[in-house]
Amino acid sequence: MNTPTEAEIGTYIAAAGAAAWQVPGLDETTAKRPIKTVGIIGAGTMGGGIAMNFASAGFSVRIVETTQEALDRGLKVVRGNYQRSSDKGRFPQDEVEARMARFDGRLALADLADCDLVIEAVFENMDLKRQIFTELDRVMKPGAILATNTSALDINEIASMTQRPQDVIGLHFFSPANVMKLLEIVRAKHTADDVVATCMALAKDINKIATLVGVCPGFVGNRILFARQIQANKLVYQGVMPWDVDAALNAFGFKMGPFQMSDLAGLDIGWSKGAKTDNPIRDALCELDRRGQKTKAGFYDYDEARRPVPSDITAGIIQDITGAKPAKMSTDEIIENCIYPMINEAVKILEENKAQRPSDVDVVWLNGYGWPADKGGPMFYGDMVGAKAVLARMEKLGAEDSDFAPADTLRKLAADGGAFTKIDTGGLIV
Repeated sequence: MNTPTEAEIGTYIAAAGAAAWQVPGLDETTAKRPIKTVGIIGAGTMGGGIAMNFASAGFSVRIVETTQEALDRGLKVVRGNYQRSSDKGRFPQDEVEARMARFDGRLALADLADCDLVIEAVFENMDLKRQIFTELDRVMKPGAILATNTSALDINEIASMTQRPQDVIGLHFFSPANVMKLLEIVRAKHTADDVVATCMALAKDINKIATLVGVCPGFVGNRILFARQIQANKLVYQGVMPWDVDAALNAFGFKMGPFQMSDLAGLDIGWSKGAKTDNPIRDALCELDRRGQKTKAGFYDYDEARRPVPSDITAGIIQDITGAKPAKMSTDEIIENCIYPMINEAVKILEENKAQRPSDVDVVWLNGYGWPADKGGPMFYGDMVGAKAVLARMEKLGAEDSDFAPADTLRKLAADGGAFTKIDTGGLIV
């Protein structure tokens, strides 16, 4: 393995962060649309967190919910978040009131009509988003930017519900949105240059780190995450326990492994009682009301301090469903099975021209998913271990599942001794 110095890693990360703001083909003199009032659809965890970014930066925020109760609850959470920051000495008490004064709660989409930018932050349901954008097209003033916070859905389909697809863009914030630095700005097929320029500038105004990406399932960050999660689940079906997978990823440098992350997020996301999904282990856990940290039980058991403890119940469920006997796998092999597919998926994203450059992939994972800084990001780490090692693992995994077949560019890098961080497939093409 090539082991770069701390200084070399720091230099790369700084250069990657600077490059992410550069959009080839976008004229620097492109006029930006004036943004003074921002509308947010949804006052839940995402909507409230997104709204806080703008209120904290001095923007007027109009936030819409379907009921007064939901609106009051959302604004109460926002106030509580600000109050805790004030109590910790981050800003004075009068700043709490100043920020809350920038919020204007409403109960109808039509009340957003004169906003300069509106961000939809409702459930990940395409029918609901199509319905909302149909209504936004009807009520919003000409020239307003219409944004969706979807984390994986087809923004071109969402934009097709309007007569102004040039005004539609993805603004994918990461949870908790008032804390996480990354903002994936998703350029759809018809998104206008001035909308892109405005949103990139806005990202700086609200103190985010932005990357411009293209439309594909999961965009850049989640698409790579999905690849890791699939492989982690495959290991469980081979008899490797979730806590062994997590321990390996913790050893790699992630503060949370895939199953720890699932428990934190809540296993019942996208699940309802009696549902049979493509994840029967998760279904069985949820049926037992083991829905993650919030119920003090999920893949793990949790004590009063929310410390995770390996669960005999979970181990039994896994054995019943998979039929696999408990198996031990080395930390290195678990890491290769989970991390190398991320590198391969990133290469496929670059081949499909859904990211501007390899270093943008690293910016996404460093700032949105807790990738360990000493390993620079998936592309940088690929260069640390070398394309031949990644290819050898992907040929094995690809033989088991064609979705994980090695990318053509990976094969070329392995043959030519090329670098992942130097891949140039033409940049972002919509």
